[in-house]
Amino acid sequence: MFQIIGIVLLFGLVFGSYAISGGKFEVILHAAPHELMAIGGAGIAAFLISNSMPVIKGAMGGLGKTFAGPKWKKQDYKDLLSLLFQLTKTMKSKGVVALESHIEKPKESTIFQKYPKVLKDHFAVDFICDTLRMMTMNLEDPHQVEDAMEKQLEKHHHEHLENAHALQNLADGLPALGIVAAVLGVIKTMGSITEPPEVLGGMIGGALVGTFMGVFLAYGLVGPFAARLTAIINEEAAYYKIIQSVLVAHLHGNAAQISVEIGRGDIPSSSQPSFSEMEEALNSITAD
Repeated sequence: MFQIIGIVLLFGLVFGSYAISGGKFEVILHAAPHELMAIGGAGIAAFLISNSMPVIKGAMGGLGKTFAGPKWKKQDYKDLLSLLFQLTKTMKSKGVVALESHIEKPKESTIFQKYPKVLKDHFAVDFICDTLRMMTMNLEDPHQVEDAMEKQLEKHHHEHLENAHALQNLADGLPALGIVAAVLGVIKTMGSITEPPEVLGGMIGGALVGTFMGVFLAYGLVGPFAARLTAIINEEAAYYKIIQSVLVAHLHGNAAQISVEIGRGDIPSSSQPSFSEMEEALNSITAD
């Protein structure tokens, strides 16, 4: 919502100020298609050259994410903590054997099936199951487990940030590509140096439209989209950090409720359930 408002304000205020000051849109409208073809075409080409296909797809999908916001909501965090509560409690009260069927085939697990959105996230499921599997193999040193999980989280986060970095690199290059388009316009103008001043003025104005569009697109649209995507990716990373906090707390010998409360502290404030809300959710599980 705010992104749409921002785009409307961007175009309205920039071009509104130009119109109020007496600017003529004929020059911009005449030059815009050609300049956009040069700048946009070069930008897309450079984007394709500098990125792999997974990053290209991720960056394109990330544009939609900037409007939708983080995919994890308050209920999703409650579901994750509830899932981890059940898994750690099962392991502590019933032993490793009772847990194996859930972590070996999570799609068939009666515990995982209660939380379909978590189950759809392949990294979250693999992260949980692989860590618990290490615990069942007698890797019970909390520091070793925490280090192993931290490396997985860093790799996953780095891979997702590449999508935002690709957009930021495009934003960084657009002003220079605008200058390229402007230089081509100047070259065209110099080839018509014998034309009257009013014609040359229009041609020079059209060339400057290229510089304007490169800077405008970079700092008005693509750059802010890249910054927004980076913020969303960083916020979503907290979801997986919770898994690490809860399972490491469990290895330290804490009760399932205490481990969940430690994990609750890692939830972003805007989506963090209160202590009483989380207690109510856990009590409903116990009552089942």
